[in-house]
Amino acid sequence: MEFETKIYPKVGGYGRYNRIITLFSWFPNFAVSLNLFSDVFFTLVPESYHCKPDLTLLPSPGVFGNLSRQEYLNLTIPWEKGSGFSRCELYKYPANVSNQTGNLLREAVRCTGGYEFSKPAGLQNNLVTEWNLVCHDYWKIPLHHICFMTGWILGYILFGTVCDWLGRRPSLLLSVVSSGLLGVMICLSNSPSTIPLLRLCQGLTLAGVFLASYIARLEWCDPSHRLMVSMVSGFFAVFAELVLPGLAVLCRDWPVLQAVATLPLLLLLSYWCCASVFPESPRWLLATSQIYQAKICLQSFSTRNGVCVRDELFPAETLLSEIDETFGEDVQPKFHNVLEMRHTRVMWRNCLILGFTLFIGTGIQYCFTRNLHIYSPHFYFSYFLRVLTGALACIFLCMTVDRFGRRGILLLSAIITGLSSLLLLALTQYLRGGLVLVLSVVGLLSSQALAMLSVFFGSEVMPTVVRGGSLGLIMSAGCVGMAASSLMELQNNGGYFLHHVVFASFAVLSVLCIMLLPESKHKPLPDSLKDGERQRRPPLFLPRIDRDNPPLLRTHPDACEYNRDSYSRLVSATKKMLAKDTLPFKITVSSQAPLLPSNGTSQDTQNDSS
Repeated sequence: MEFETKIYPKVGGYGRYNRIITLFSWFPNFAVSLNLFSDVFFTLVPESYHCKPDLTLLPSPGVFGNLSRQEYLNLTIPWEKGSGFSRCELYKYPANVSNQTGNLLREAVRCTGGYEFSKPAGLQNNLVTEWNLVCHDYWKIPLHHICFMTGWILGYILFGTVCDWLGRRPSLLLSVVSSGLLGVMICLSNSPSTIPLLRLCQGLTLAGVFLASYIARLEWCDPSHRLMVSMVSGFFAVFAELVLPGLAVLCRDWPVLQAVATLPLLLLLSYWCCASVFPESPRWLLATSQIYQAKICLQSFSTRNGVCVRDELFPAETLLSEIDETFGEDVQPKFHNVLEMRHTRVMWRNCLILGFTLFIGTGIQYCFTRNLHIYSPHFYFSYFLRVLTGALACIFLCMTVDRFGRRGILLLSAIITGLSSLLLLALTQYLRGGLVLVLSVVGLLSSQALAMLSVFFGSEVMPTVVRGGSLGLIMSAGCVGMAASSLMELQNNGGYFLHHVVFASFAVLSVLCIMLLPESKHKPLPDSLKDGERQRRPPLFLPRIDRDNPPLLRTHPDACEYNRDSYSRLVSATKKMLAKDTLPFKITVSSQAPLLPSNGTSQDTQNDSS
């Protein structure tokens, strides 16, 4: 049965109840974004730091007595031209120094007594300042990011399969409980070796929260509201990024900020107690032939939307009886997994292309944000500029995607991203700082639009029975792109130029791939694998109407043409009526003899008598 045309209008459409549960589906996105972007403040390296002076490396205290702090630092920390005090080295003096005049024989050694940090942005104490993750231990910070992103990759794949097998609601509840418990464990952890492991596990569960809420929200809406509902969830993520610096200033210590970020996840546990605020998707229940649960869910939707769905005199004319007629009584639930896509051609191609564009959109953002750091080293400048471009990207998609189509705007975003990246590669040394900033902002905006639209596009073209697994694969490719920037930091940005060249080339290549995608604007969501395989790309150039030779007579379809659905309703209603024991009318037999017998005897007798 076609959900949008035959089922959705009869349960109230996008009515009051659908709007309410859509509102509750936005809160998980806020909680996930708060935990995702708090990692930026946990691992933020302060702008300035240097080694703490070590008394064991100095001669007797009487040699350097009565010195100011600045003079003391000048004698204990090497000075580097253009950057000030050395961040990772100290002076070591020989033990037999008797005065501080002349050229002292001293050597530069690694820091031995810890570091003195300036106040980091937001938090006064984070993972870097608490465990001295700088200089020779700096590699632990990108390793922390890679572990976190690895958890998201595994979580999208795992919970995508769970969404297809167990449903959207069980997947959300399972991931919410797990992420809340892991958040509490991170707050109580005091070991630098266990934090990356716990963050990996929490990233795995946070991916499940995001994926389950995103898919359920999409399947509750009609085609005209899908885009706006998905983009509003993006604004909730932007709001989480905006309030995060203020929360960091108020919390001051990273365990307190982690506790505050975990609190919304714990509040989401109320969805377990109140099933009506996040119900199961009726579309998924029907697509997997869970008829009994689907009928209960549809009755709940119709009642809360103010529409009555009940059995009447002719049950085949009601929604529930039509479902019984379509699926039968002995139908068994049938679940699918994403591995079945390997036997398809169109769906597998669409999944690969959208995963490729999302990989580009998330991976190339590092190239643009790095130029922002070069233009202004202040953390809040690049942070809020990235948040602003994310909000503008949401607004841009809201205004254009429903008007010009998904494929066209995705193609435009890929073109602008590729051009901005190529211009920065070729002309950075010839352009002024302002032009570099403009190109970086434009590229960052278009790449964020490319990433968001790739996720939304993938959720529309993938069928319901494998939407969780296929969208999980697409989004895991995006996390691989985010982890690529951490790999560059792990090598101390040694391969930045190659990273930029590769992603710029990929952005140009994606322009050709996007042309192979179908268009899903105002179309119903595919439910079965066959529906997903029918998603063909539209022609590149629409045929022109021949206005010079119009037809003499305009043909219209006959209003009385055969309708298979109406005929099936008539047949099923007639069968139901004839099968009843008490008929609505009574056939009576007359006690008088017929005037004209069938054998013609009375007529012959009258002729003889005459």
